[in-house]
Amino acid sequence: MHINCKGKLIDLSSPKIMGILNVTPDSFYDGNTLKSDKDILSRTEKMLKDGATFIDVGGYSSKPNAKHISEKEELQRALPVIKLLNEEFPESFISIDTFRSKVAYETVQKGACLVNDISAGSLDKNMFKTIAKLQVPYIIMHMQGTPQDMQNQPSYDNITKEITFYFSEKISQLRKLQINDIIIDVGFGFGKTIEQNYTLLNQLVLFKSLEVPILSGISRKSMLYKLLNTSPEKALNATTVANTIALMNGSSILRVHDVKEAYEAIKIVQALKR
Repeated sequence: MHINCKGKLIDLSSPKIMGILNVTPDSFYDGNTLKSDKDILSRTEKMLKDGATFIDVGGYSSKPNAKHISEKEELQRALPVIKLLNEEFPESFISIDTFRSKVAYETVQKGACLVNDISAGSLDKNMFKTIAKLQVPYIIMHMQGTPQDMQNQPSYDNITKEITFYFSEKISQLRKLQINDIIIDVGFGFGKTIEQNYTLLNQLVLFKSLEVPILSGISRKSMLYKLLNTSPEKALNATTVANTIALMNGSSILRVHDVKEAYEAIKIVQALKR
């Protein structure tokens, strides 16, 4: 399984890492930690050295009950960072984490080469057409509701079946627009209870039936630290355990805060599979 980024084929038959670069003041784990260009470049350089293939830049916090910000503010946060990274690390593959087509379009013009959409086009009717025009790999995530209300009362009859059906419909719409490189993300923590998250992690392999790469974003999330009565800061070991399970169950990309540990998990799982 390959995706095409900037004219280069990236082979996802060996799992890859997407390093998280949040340029938001209120992200649940690393909000407001990157205060200058120097901080941003230093964090990015470390993630690339530790083994990240992709750097995912986010200017809109999507944690539960996150503050809604304007498109203008999201662009003011994300655009300068995309430009900076593209100039300093021209060989890197930068992803923009956005559900807005205008943000996707403008950041791809400045060097982003993937779009990571938590709403899979549901929050912006122009997103699918924009991706078709841009012809970049597109990550579609499942979320019940919006970041502001998703954790109010998530409810499913059969979560794996419902999300599989959701993705099959989205993939069909995207294929009709000649969008080739589609990646799915089941959306751990986005409109799911702790129990529902673990059902998805356990049954992740079933999503391989959709024949597209699977991205897993579990890093330091509440499904880990709440289960263990701890905090995001103390959830690195739990993240590594969950990432390992995701890899064993078919994940092709791990979206993480801690690249080195994810890289080690991939090495061990690959050795097992060999």
